[in-house]
Amino acid sequence: MTGISTHKTDPLLAGYKICDFTRVLSGPYCTRLLSDLGADVIKIERPGEGDEVRYISPQMDSVAKDQSAYFARTNAGKRSIAIDFANPAARDVVLDLVRQADVVVENFSPGVMAKYKFDFESLKAVNPNLVYCSISGFGQNGPLRGLQAYAHLINAFSGMMELDRGGVLAPRASNLQAADVLAGAHAFGLTCAALLRRAKTGQGAYLDVSMLECLVCADDVNFSALLNGAEATRRPRAGMVVQPVGDGHIALQVGGGPAMWPALAGLMKRTDLLDDPRFATPAARRDHWAELQEQIADWLKGFDKVDQVLELLQTARVPAVPMLQPETLIAHPHLAQRQAFTTLSHPTRKQGVRVTASPYQVDGQPLNPPTTAPWQIGQHTLEVLEKVLGYSADRIQNLRAAGAI
Repeated sequence: MTGISTHKTDPLLAGYKICDFTRVLSGPYCTRLLSDLGADVIKIERPGEGDEVRYISPQMDSVAKDQSAYFARTNAGKRSIAIDFANPAARDVVLDLVRQADVVVENFSPGVMAKYKFDFESLKAVNPNLVYCSISGFGQNGPLRGLQAYAHLINAFSGMMELDRGGVLAPRASNLQAADVLAGAHAFGLTCAALLRRAKTGQGAYLDVSMLECLVCADDVNFSALLNGAEATRRPRAGMVVQPVGDGHIALQVGGGPAMWPALAGLMKRTDLLDDPRFATPAARRDHWAELQEQIADWLKGFDKVDQVLELLQTARVPAVPMLQPETLIAHPHLAQRQAFTTLSHPTRKQGVRVTASPYQVDGQPLNPPTTAPWQIGQHTLEVLEKVLGYSADRIQNLRAAGAI
């Protein structure tokens, strides 16, 4: 930590206002990251319905059915305003919010925001230097733009489901919602870059983020190969080992650096393998990976506990970790020291609600949500209308009577 300031500093995005039209995961993850950096995020939800992930188990209240841990994690730090923007009476409310906003983020299917005249061109007319970010499955143009998109569908379409088979396994849905989270993270970075340009030039931006393209860009070798006339690898990933040891599993890596394999061969007391033509070069080891993996697995059978082999491997600088259960990970002292999880206050749950913090630190400090999650749909509607937009009591009553809020 030498030379790094650990005193509390102003949030990086303090003073920026975000209109959040997002739902489920990709968009809310983007705006949660913006909120953690100090932006004022106003989440627009449909009255009586709200974000659909509010209703996922587990629920954080024994009576309410719209306070899921999932929702809390992705929407901590935001304010919720309940507006039925399909109601004509709500149009001016949305436009007033946009006039004050620096950024609009939405992740509806392409065309939905245009249907209500809340697309970029329409909103740019009331806020010429607006940064407007659209997140969708396949992007805002192209023949597939209108397809419904969920992370596992993008995983299937992208070729990643095929590549994850390794030529051995049956296709399966991944537990990791990679396409959503990658799209949210890319949208977050792109939005920050657009704000930097706007600060220099005053020019707004229209940002189009595709879940599909984010997932394809996450691949390291296969698309680079395919795009240049070589073949994709449809076999177990060479150089990466996951093997049982005692009552646990160990994960280690043999490829990626020239010193790894010689170091492991030394530990195995099998330096003869270094001269074996099947294993003498990185290319040969890839071609004969199944045979090399058998040699490593036989060596690992000589250990009773994961910790025994881990100490040897780490001393020899062979990358290795134990395979953890998620229950073990959340209690790990490393993540505790990093403050990777934080607790939100809750109106009825005394112990609060634990959620993930942002996955980075700023000025030597972890980032936590500035406030708790909006536990009720439209929890901040009156606060925003009165204090942010300056609406009178009569105007608010008229909006309520019209069913707009």
